[in-house]
Amino acid sequence: MTNKIDLNGRFAVVTGGAQGIGRAIAERFLDSGAAVAIWDRDRPLAEKTAQQLGSRGRAAAFAADVANYASVEAARDATLAAFGRIDILVNNAGIGGPTATTWDYPLDAWRQVMAVNLDGAFFCCRALVPHMIANNYGRIVNIASVAGKEGNPRAPAYSASKAGLISLTKSLGKELAGYDIGVNCITPSAAKTELLRQFNEDFVKVMLAKVPRGRFVLVEEIAAMAAFCASADCSFTTGGVFDISGGRATY
Repeated sequence: MTNKIDLNGRFAVVTGGAQGIGRAIAERFLDSGAAVAIWDRDRPLAEKTAQQLGSRGRAAAFAADVANYASVEAARDATLAAFGRIDILVNNAGIGGPTATTWDYPLDAWRQVMAVNLDGAFFCCRALVPHMIANNYGRIVNIASVAGKEGNPRAPAYSASKAGLISLTKSLGKELAGYDIGVNCITPSAAKTELLRQFNEDFVKVMLAKVPRGRFVLVEEIAAMAAFCASADCSFTTGGVFDISGGRATY
């Protein structure tokens, strides 16, 4: 049994919503009464997910490559045409990149990780914030990582991109403080998702050993925190960092 979060009548965008954490967030939002636009670069998988979740509420799939601003604008326009309004943005789309020391890290991989994890969130905020300002309402939830606080060795691009996302959250939160628009981020430790499979087994074991809870965070636990941050109840905190790292970080 989960606590009830009231998102009735809200229209949400979840990037990377076809699987993993994004799918769990979409499920929780639907169960809370929101309509959900699943943005994903894998359009067939997004459509499959939207169809599977259709019994829980209004879910629709849209092709979106968050690393391409024109694609983000097209997804925004298509979502507004379908929903009429966007109240909530969850910047969840992300990639892990290879495991390598900073001095050996592939240049192309660095650019790709930054393009998806950091540029992608910036592009989505840039495209959707003016719409939220016009409505004087919005909730933006950025899915960062405990790696953005502490830095994971042999994951310099991922760590730096998530640190940048935390700072983007703080900057945008201050800029929008005069509106009823909250901007907050979540910093989970490792969850069993497709992204985790991008890292090698030894690296994953090291990350898990750092978590005092002694287990992976559940995607449903991340979704629960995202649902609160996306709700009208989260009305005063902005630019905040909501930790969900099982005690690894306590700030």
